[in-house]
Amino acid sequence: MTSPDSELSPVDRIQNLILESADFEEFLNELAQLSAKATAAAGNEVLCGITLLRDRQAATIGWSSEEAREVDEIQYTLAQGPCLTSAEEQKEVYVPDLLDEERWGPDYAMAVASHGLRSVLSLPFDLQGEAKAALNLYSTAPDAFADVARERAWDYTREVSQALRLAVRFALHNDNASNLRASMKSRTAIDLAIGIVMGQNRCSQEEAFCILSNAASNSNTKLRTLAENLVGKVGGVQVATHFDEPSHSQAG
Repeated sequence: MTSPDSELSPVDRIQNLILESADFEEFLNELAQLSAKATAAAGNEVLCGITLLRDRQAATIGWSSEEAREVDEIQYTLAQGPCLTSAEEQKEVYVPDLLDEERWGPDYAMAVASHGLRSVLSLPFDLQGEAKAALNLYSTAPDAFADVARERAWDYTREVSQALRLAVRFALHNDNASNLRASMKSRTAIDLAIGIVMGQNRCSQEEAFCILSNAASNSNTKLRTLAENLVGKVGGVQVATHFDEPSHSQAG
């Protein structure tokens, strides 16, 4: 039996999400999960993150899974990558196969591929000046977003841009939008671990990230997990995901 919700257009579904969500963060995560399902090709699971650029800061404000958030944050650490390029330049960015990708240097492709992912598609949302944002789609299959899948993702992004624009506008002007403000100021375990490696090895941020990425790849460990373990050993406490001071990770 077909559910009533399955017969709704993407715009109607987004409007229902806005009405039914308890807060802005819940809405964005539900939106990311809906986006992952709406853009997935047959037989291929898709991870989805929503990147927001504002006041020279970048953050993933909605994610379909924790892993989607982690791979988005790799780009913020490096200050480059497909979702940042897509949001900043308001254009499509497609990575058919991370194993052949060189546009953002070897560190980005290697770090994301270590999660078992092969292809990436980033599409801009049209927020008309409120901020800049992009939809980030990841798949374990190479060239997962070719032809029909890319067209479907583009159609979906265009349809939901207006709803997202209204939601972001409301959040940015609402004193109760603490979740969004916290997300835009977040510092990840990866950032902290890079600082530790820089201090220990007296190297640059890029070199420190390369050291961490190589260590994660050689030990078959997720980059974020390795970073959390390192920070925990140095600080003796678990990593907090949000701090009061502004993030040093910025979009390039």
